[in-house]
Amino acid sequence: MNGGLILFAQGGKKFDFDPKDLDQAMAQMQNLVMIAGVVGLVIGLFFIACWWVIFSKAGKPGWAAIIPIYNAIVFLDIAGKPWWWLILLLIPCVNIIIAIIAVHGLSRNFGQGALFTIGLLILPIIFLPLLAFGGFRYQGNTTLSHEIDD
Repeated sequence: MNGGLILFAQGGKKFDFDPKDLDQAMAQMQNLVMIAGVVGLVIGLFFIACWWVIFSKAGKPGWAAIIPIYNAIVFLDIAGKPWWWLILLLIPCVNIIIAIIAVHGLSRNFGQGALFTIGLLILPIIFLPLLAFGGFRYQGNTTLSHEIDD
């Protein structure tokens, strides 16, 4: 048994358990958690950089991308939506619809349509950098002007 423990499971079966195996498993788990944390940090910094550039393209301060709540207000402004929609974003289920409408407003204000909005919603890791680092220019608040004309 090598100094291990015997654990009894259902049916009286014996399992040989070595504490060294647990230490090795814990070390592997710590490595996985650390790798996941680093990958998450890199992805988070990448999205912050994307939002920073998008805010700057729209004439807003880039640093607003890193300020919680204020970044949502600035996003809504860029999307052509009123600031009080932030309250609607706090209501479960309603927030999904409001977010989709706001992202569509962002797409339209950068000269894109519904397909680009779908791309932003489904594959933001691809479409957000396209919006930020691609040749798309902020065209101002086109959402309200289209709604008034109709």
